[in-house]
Amino acid sequence: MESRIKKFSEIAISDIGLVGGKNASLGEMYNKLTSKGVRVPNGFATTSAAFWEFLKENKIQETLKVLLTQLDRESYSNLEAIGEQARNYILNGTFSVDFSEEIKSAYKNLCKESNCAVAVRSSATAEDLPDASFAGQHETFLNIKGEEELLKAIKKCIASLYTNRAIKYREDKGFKHDTIALSVGVQLMVRSDKGCSGVGFTIEPESGFNNIIHLSGVWGLGENIVQGVVSPDEYYVFKPSLKTNKYPIIQKKLGDKKLTMIYSESSHDLATINIDTPEDKQQQFVLTDAEVVVMAKWAKCIEDHYKKAMDIEWAKDGLSGELFITQARPETVHQTRNKNIHIEYNLLEKGELLAQGNAVGSKIAVGKARLIKSPKDADELSPDTIIVTDTITPDWDPLLKQVAGIVTNKGGRTSHAAIVARELGVPAIVGCDDATQAIQDGEIITVTCSQGKTGYIYQGKCAFEKKEIDFSNIKLPKTEAKMILADPENAFQLSFYPNNGVGLLRMEFIITHLVKVHPMALVKFNAINDVAIQKEIIEITKTYADKTEYFVDKLSQGIATIAAAFYPKEVIVRLSDFKTNEYANLIGGAQFEPKEENPMLGFRGASRYYSDLYKDGFALECRAIKKVREVMGLTNLKVMVPFCRTIKEGKKVLVSLENNGLKRGEDGLEVYTMVEIPSNVILAEQFAEIFDGFSIGSNDLTQLTLGIDRDSQLMGELFDENDEAAKKMISMAIHSANKTKTKIGLCGQAPSDFPEFATFLINEGIDSISFNPDALLQGIENINKAEKSVFNKKQIHN
Repeated sequence: MESRIKKFSEIAISDIGLVGGKNASLGEMYNKLTSKGVRVPNGFATTSAAFWEFLKENKIQETLKVLLTQLDRESYSNLEAIGEQARNYILNGTFSVDFSEEIKSAYKNLCKESNCAVAVRSSATAEDLPDASFAGQHETFLNIKGEEELLKAIKKCIASLYTNRAIKYREDKGFKHDTIALSVGVQLMVRSDKGCSGVGFTIEPESGFNNIIHLSGVWGLGENIVQGVVSPDEYYVFKPSLKTNKYPIIQKKLGDKKLTMIYSESSHDLATINIDTPEDKQQQFVLTDAEVVVMAKWAKCIEDHYKKAMDIEWAKDGLSGELFITQARPETVHQTRNKNIHIEYNLLEKGELLAQGNAVGSKIAVGKARLIKSPKDADELSPDTIIVTDTITPDWDPLLKQVAGIVTNKGGRTSHAAIVARELGVPAIVGCDDATQAIQDGEIITVTCSQGKTGYIYQGKCAFEKKEIDFSNIKLPKTEAKMILADPENAFQLSFYPNNGVGLLRMEFIITHLVKVHPMALVKFNAINDVAIQKEIIEITKTYADKTEYFVDKLSQGIATIAAAFYPKEVIVRLSDFKTNEYANLIGGAQFEPKEENPMLGFRGASRYYSDLYKDGFALECRAIKKVREVMGLTNLKVMVPFCRTIKEGKKVLVSLENNGLKRGEDGLEVYTMVEIPSNVILAEQFAEIFDGFSIGSNDLTQLTLGIDRDSQLMGELFDENDEAAKKMISMAIHSANKTKTKIGLCGQAPSDFPEFATFLINEGIDSISFNPDALLQGIENINKAEKSVFNKKQIHN
């Protein structure tokens, strides 16, 4: 007869039919990847043969089959009763003496000592297929000690094949209940209760961006991540930098980790308990950078082995300090998605902002809020219901397919709520903190996940539009079509659009939203004369011993995220171009900024970088860029100098850059300048001698050509990029650049708004045009038409 027990050393991925997807993967990794450094706890698994034998010996196979025929497949009104009855049939059954003895023997061999602690995991034979993850459908039991407790846990695992959620999941996915067996994996326990644990994806989980490994972690057992009870730490690791042994962690986010799940030593009824995490540990990342790199290399090794994106679980033993992979399954959401087809959601209006949190997916939904504490409260759900609750566990799964959206107080991007929402294609916003207080039961709300990693809940029905775009039908023109970007949150999603890179990365947005503090207030913190501002900065920078390092860290992460999203395409970051009134609005900024009558024409751009008033702040900008290029290895990043008034000033800025470790030409560094002042146009050939490229800033160039403050409402009607004088300046700049063989592009709205403006630029010989993301596709269409028109004219002329 077939074996009832298989050691991990006897299991391969081809054994899914014998031990289920989860156990087959563990055996595969234990045998094939241990030699490559991937650490997998040893174990054994009961087989599908043992499962069928158990059902047959207890005469419940046919009973279960008949029972499931009685399931109400319309409203699932009797799902709870059917599930409970099915589980009881199994729990009331008995293992044969032979099977029990085989389990005990395998347990003794695994332990090498009496009664070691093990994890007991369910693994269904249809599990972890490309289009079905079965995430959280079956039970796991941790810290099981002793033969009798192990036998009980194995039977409970088998019974969990018929949890209400598992029954409903199989119905939804079209699996026949009587064809699926349950294998039970018994694995040496990793004492993550005294360490930490988490999950990881070998792609970015929201966008499906392939060059990122996303890891998240909490103190103690990983169930707190799955249940979404706490916000975990998050790490974004860039695969190309990992491969070249550069610093690959392009983004880190400290989670609150307010609770730590540990084993209960005193209670037999409650296997685990949550305790409050000490304040100092909440402020500490669960993994060191070195450990993140190790875990990411293991994740990449697993992905390479399986040749597909993977969803992994990891744990760190708090006693030995060792890291382990405890599970790996195929990622199921993005594998089956056609990445050429993009559904674009655009919010057209906003109501009162009620709450915000982590966005899951990119959709928008409007519906009636239902405040629910548990699945038992969930009566009268409809396709326009938006569930608002504290947290969501696998017990909720049968409900989630019926609703328009999900909002939770707790949870991160890798919580169970997030995983299931992605799989179902339902927009979810998790980790809102106060959603159940801010949102009223029964009120109409709009849930939007279309604005990057942060999701927003607005009061009332907000208008939005939805359109399907097939990127495979869009042909990139000969003239490069680039993006203008500012927000790192959207970068991975936007990278799928047809593009030639980023022609303008606006640093100001990152400083305003991620850094928030004026760089000079960090450099000269002790000189700040406002105690309240000092306290605010202390709170913001509390995890940094060096306050200037906070600025460098936050700015470099924002820039690196965009540079990584478009790697290896060119990404041009513009050095800070705040005006003094804008800089003054940063925390601590008012003390370090002069007051000017006309900041638009004052102390801005290049003139700041070598000035005693700001050069120490500029040094921090340079450190951030240097970190991205040299430490992280993102050499596709180029630098652009804004508002450079004279040749002399340009040379001064180049010296300042070099003094701060950014020498033009070294390690391939290219330095561009904006063409936005008439002097840049008039002396373009001389500017070309000291800079590698030009980018026309049409707004400022129009402003200074026509003598109109572009911020002036009174003069707004006269401001026109299509004005002949403004176009003449642009034409002169392009001709000078072509003469000196200097690359030149334009950043602005006009080429997407006005097809004739695109034709004008193509006629003049522009190399590239950069667009805001919402104008990119129209811009590409206009360039293609312009190129065709120009080509036809040349053919006729010839």
